[in-house]
Amino acid sequence: MKLGDKLRSLRSVEGSLRGMGRSMTQQELAAAMKREIGRGLSQAYLSQIESGARPHLTHTTRELLARFFRVYPGFLVDDPEGYTPGLQSELRAIDAKVDSWLYAAAEQFTADPLLQRALLSIAEHEDSRQALLLLGEILRTPQLAERLGEVLRPGHQPNGGQSGSGHPSPAPRGN
Repeated sequence: MKLGDKLRSLRSVEGSLRGMGRSMTQQELAAAMKREIGRGLSQAYLSQIESGARPHLTHTTRELLARFFRVYPGFLVDDPEGYTPGLQSELRAIDAKVDSWLYAAAEQFTADPLLQRALLSIAEHEDSRQALLLLGEILRTPQLAERLGEVLRPGHQPNGGQSGSGHPSPAPRGN
């Protein structure tokens, strides 16, 4: 995936996280960066990045975007030459093993219906391996799990204010 595609994708995710129901525009991104982190990029500069006219970022620009989107700065580069999602076709056999492992694990957690449901949801996903890899990346990205939890968490927790891990839910952050 090219850098411009990644930036467009991040704008889309950020728009969803902010409840917009659409991607953030480049102008909204520029304004939000300036307002929230004190420094920003112009809409014209963002457009150059996304169009490929500016294929490489300076260290400062990469750090600003990574800080705003809360992603690892190394994510904000083009994927290596020769990388293609088609290479994952070799992983179909592994997928079947992962699904089998997830179903077996779900059977072991009948006393924890939330965990059991989560394991079954992953096992029933079209690409459960990718779902687990995504979960791993979410957990490795600073504060992303908390941000997603804030957006996806219903008004109350059905298990008495506990997150699915059995730990208390994080206190709401003020913006």
